Amino acid sequence: MRSMLFVPADSERKLAKAQGSQADALILDLEDAVAPSQKPAARQAAAQYLQSQGEQSKARLFVRINPLDSGLALDDLAAVLVPGLSGIMLPKVRGAADVQLLSHYLDALEVRAGLVPGSVRIVPVATETAASMLTMTSYASTPLPRLAGVTWGAEDLSTAIGAISNREDDGALSPLYTMAQSMCLCVAGVSGVAAIDTLYADFRDADGLMAACRLSRRRGFGGRIAIHPDQVEVINAAFTPSDAERQAAQRIVDAFDAQPDAGVVSIDGAMYDIPHLKQARRTLGQRA
Repeated sequence: MRSMLFVPADSERKLAKAQGSQADALILDLEDAVAPSQKPAARQAAAQYLQSQGEQSKARLFVRINPLDSGLALDDLAAVLVPGLSGIMLPKVRGAADVQLLSHYLDALEVRAGLVPGSVRIVPVATETAASMLTMTSYASTPLPRLAGVTWGAEDLSTAIGAISNREDDGALSPLYTMAQSMCLCVAGVSGVAAIDTLYADFRDADGLMAACRLSRRRGFGGRIAIHPDQVEVINAAFTPSDAERQAAQRIVDAFDAQPDAGVVSIDGAMYDIPHLKQARRTLGQRA
């Protein structure tokens, strides 16, 4: 999932526009993008969209439900656990225990809906609460077979700790948020799933988005949240290996295949070892 595009579930116009994008996943939003008075209608709209578009959608279809402690999450889940649903994005997570609890809910609701057990996956927004920053290591010791990826967020974390801004005077992220970003990478790594970078707010700034995506890909992210259809093409391009990268990776794989007992190979005077081989295979396994 290189690109995950947020769409307010109560906006028929925006759902139709998002459907024409090339996003790898659409996130039908029941949380922040929907006014409290509209949440019941948004649930029903999301369920109808999933049922009508799920089988023919090129994008995987996720729903961002309301937080588990909001009193709304179970109603959200009961409405949207229908055929066509690929996964749930869980906001304002407090730790791996929240992801595990959601998984238990899904176990029961999948049976009720006649869905294949374990088929609905979970992407937690792992850093939006103060508690989450103190429990990130819980992912290393908690089995989470439904985990499909991990993302992070800075805006809600700022609110949780009472920060005026999450950025310094020069525009760089403040230390707490760079730590949150780094911990997201670690959680994804220990869980064996993709790390998905947070949103880039200025959807008109394609050059800035491309630069940010290239940086996050170098750091280990496999994709990014999009908040506007115009961002999708840039994100997909940034997180797709170039022809040159794929050719270089193939040379590494070929060199090791030619010397199956070697721990190190030489290509054009440079030495490559097993970590390079793993990275090369990962590059070739990514969507081209």
